[in-house]
Amino acid sequence: MSPSRAQSRPTLKTIAEMTGLGVTTVSRALKDAHDISAKTKLRVRKVADAIGYHPDRAGVRLRTGKTNVISLVLDQTDKVPEFARRLIVGISDVMRGTPYHLVVTPQSRTDDPMDPVRYILNTRAADGVIITHVRPDDERIEVLRQSGLPFVAHGRSLTGAEHAYHDFDNRAFCEMAANRLISRGRKRLALLSPPSEFSYYQETLAGLAATAKAAGVPYQVLGGIDLDSSSEVLRQAGMALRHQDYVPDGIICGSELCAMALIDGMIQSGLNVGRDIDVIAKETSDLLNFTRPRIDSLREDLIVAGQQLATHLLDVIEGRDTTNLQSLSQPVPVWRNEG
Repeated sequence: MSPSRAQSRPTLKTIAEMTGLGVTTVSRALKDAHDISAKTKLRVRKVADAIGYHPDRAGVRLRTGKTNVISLVLDQTDKVPEFARRLIVGISDVMRGTPYHLVVTPQSRTDDPMDPVRYILNTRAADGVIITHVRPDDERIEVLRQSGLPFVAHGRSLTGAEHAYHDFDNRAFCEMAANRLISRGRKRLALLSPPSEFSYYQETLAGLAATAKAAGVPYQVLGGIDLDSSSEVLRQAGMALRHQDYVPDGIICGSELCAMALIDGMIQSGLNVGRDIDVIAKETSDLLNFTRPRIDSLREDLIVAGQQLATHLLDVIEGRDTTNLQSLSQPVPVWRNEG
């Protein structure tokens, strides 16, 4: 083989020459055509894998108008890298074996959230889009609906716009957390809330409000901080907690990392977590299995979330009704304390 041939990118013709098959047969075998025998498909696939053959995306786009790309628009200000990693693992699990490749399109919360969507639409950079951190009246959802580009959201718009989504039941999370605190004798509840611009803030607060009202216990949203606050700000808030007019004895927190920072400050101020105050967190990783003091949590499985999002998006691309592509995962209790 000549040096120029060795350095060139493998093509369908390369596989055809190596297998003795026609280019059309090779192409159809790689597309899993029903009229090609399983033996021939296996033979072609083995050669393709051995030489590192991948379809030329530019050529595919010219022939079909498709990019074979799925874009995940991912918020870059999320504090827990496990959120992104686990979501991507789940999406990739489903995309494996399909023609589609996952591309992450970063989004900064300091910029216009429409920028990544406009880029994808203007450049036709993807065949489908996954968006996260949904707002109650999310402009991205309406623009994507109008464009006709298949999309799915990790979260729900609260304006009634029909769209495919997978979401975590944040209302149930807060209801279960509040009931757990009340069952442990806690009488003054507080919430370290998500940023108020997101849909899941409203869902979380509604869950706490309904449960606290039914039990006749007061509650407050912790002022001046939220789940986007830095760890140091949260630690300082924890230290100041016992000196406030309203001193809670049970706190609900939507992030294990934020809970750990808050707890560190409370302990430094002399509060005994587990005796003076309980904290219940949403967990998306295994961090809380290795921290002290032990706290209860409710788990969101982000790998499953990624799998659901990818499955819904592929169904949208296939033209299925989006009203049947809406799923909600339930919190899984992880009670580490007795009672």
